[in-house]
Amino acid sequence: MDLRHLKYFLAVAETRNFTQAAASCYVAQSALSQQIARLEKDVGAQLFSRTSRSVRLTAAGELLEPLARRILADVDNAQAALDALSGLRRGRLRLGLLQTRASSVDLVEVMADYHARYPGIDFHVTNAPSAEMAAAVLAGELDIAVVGLGPRQVPDGLDHFVLDSDPLVLVVPADHALADGGDVVDLADLPDTHQLIQFTRGSGLRRQVEAAFARAGVVPGQHFQVGQIQDMVRLAARGIGVTVVPRSSVLGGDALPGGRSPVSGGDTPPGAAPGYALPYGARALRIGDGAAAHTICVVHDSKRLAPAAAAFLDVVERHAIRDQDGRSPAIDR
Repeated sequence: MDLRHLKYFLAVAETRNFTQAAASCYVAQSALSQQIARLEKDVGAQLFSRTSRSVRLTAAGELLEPLARRILADVDNAQAALDALSGLRRGRLRLGLLQTRASSVDLVEVMADYHARYPGIDFHVTNAPSAEMAAAVLAGELDIAVVGLGPRQVPDGLDHFVLDSDPLVLVVPADHALADGGDVVDLADLPDTHQLIQFTRGSGLRRQVEAAFARAGVVPGQHFQVGQIQDMVRLAARGIGVTVVPRSSVLGGDALPGGRSPVSGGDTPPGAAPGYALPYGARALRIGDGAAAHTICVVHDSKRLAPAAAAFLDVVERHAIRDQDGRSPAIDR
C-alpha cells in the first residue's frame, strides 16, 4: 500500500469532491482517480460511492479513514523521532491551543521559551474547539493540545495533566435583578426569561458552562452563540443577555476609576494586571457552585510522544510551577 494513495484517499474523504481533492494535492484529477482506483484494488473494496452529484464514503471507506490518518501520523512521528537523534536540532511540533486564555500560564511565553531552547523545531499550531483537538491527539494528528476539558472529559486513551482551573463568573448588566443581590449567586436564581450568550459549540468552555447549569438544575433557556469571549461580555454589558465566562477573561484590562473591582466581593488576585477588562455597565458575579470552573488540561498520548513534544511538556511544567507565586501547584497529574 502506497502512502501517497492514503494521502489522496484522505483528501477525497475530507472534500467529498475529486476535483477539489486533486487541486489540494497538486495533481490532475485523472491521476488522482487512477490512484484511488489502485488503492481500491489493493484493499479489495470500493471506498467511495460516486454519483453525478455526490461522493460518499462506503462502509469500507469509513473503516479505512481513521486508520489511514493514524498510519500517516505514525510516519510523521517516526520522522520526528529520527530528527530528534540529532539533538532536537530540527523537526516540528503539532500543537493545539484552546481558543480562550489559559489562565495563569502564558502559553505565548511558553512557546517563546521553547523556541529559544530548540530553534530548529517548527510550530504547527491549530486553534479549534477542545473536543476536536483532543480527538486529533488521539488520532495522532496533533502531538499535544491544551484544551478546556476537565479530567473526566478527556477521551480514554490519552494522558493528561491539569494545568489550571479558572473559576466561572456570571456577567450581567448593571440593572439586572441579580446585580445588587449579593456577592455570590446561584444559576438557579436566574429569571426564567433570561437569554444566555454562549461560547462556540463543542468548546471546552461551552461544555463546562452547560455542566454548571445542569448541576443547578436549570435549563439554559434561550441562547445564541458568539465566537469571542470579549464580545460575549460586551453584549451582556449592553443588556442583550447574560453570560458565563472564566474569571481571567475579565481581568487584565484598563484600570477602572476609583480602583473599583467589577467582580463582586473580589480583590485583585495575585499576579493579575492592574484593573479589569470588564466594560462599563456590567457586573461579574461569583457563582456559588465551587465546581463551576474552566479547567485547562494538557493532553497527549504517551505511547506515541515524539521527543520534540516531550521537551515541550517539560517547558510547560516549568512555567506552570514558576508562575504559581507561592500558591498551591497548578499541575495535578
